[in-house]
Amino acid sequence: MTRATKSKSGTPPAPTIPAIPPADVLGRLAALKTTATPDLKQQWRELFAAEPSPYNRRFLESRLAYRIQELAYGGLKPETVQRLEALGEQLDRGNPVLRRIHGDDKPITGTRLIREYQGVEHSVTVLHDGYEYQGRPYQSLSSVARAITGTRWNGWLFFGLKNRRGAA
Repeated sequence: MTRATKSKSGTPPAPTIPAIPPADVLGRLAALKTTATPDLKQQWRELFAAEPSPYNRRFLESRLAYRIQELAYGGLKPETVQRLEALGEQLDRGNPVLRRIHGDDKPITGTRLIREYQGVEHSVTVLHDGYEYQGRPYQSLSSVARAITGTRWNGWLFFGLKNRRGAA
């Protein structure tokens, strides 16, 4: 029976993340689009030394592409990391609760939200100061959902955005 070797501090050694030669970057990036999802998850394990989060394929491709380049060319300079951390501290004053609160979690202006209801497709455009449905402005998605259904709805739930806001 073998035992994992431990460092002098008593903790297991950190997994080794492979270095990526810069000459291999373009080929690896191009291959991400055609790689099967289970293989992308295996690459994640190798390059991050952690289990992949249950995100969609596009997220995996994007983060793996960044990680491949980071390992080949180097990451952010320490000064940049320090500056970003300082800016983050200014925004939330070091309070982890504030980090989870989004000031404006409305979809990006110009986004079209499409919902089929009773066999009819309804399209809503996100405006800077509200929403537009059938050429009329609305202050909230709930008011749009009410116009569509004739009953009171949570607009975020009706348009499938509820999980994005962090509410269950």
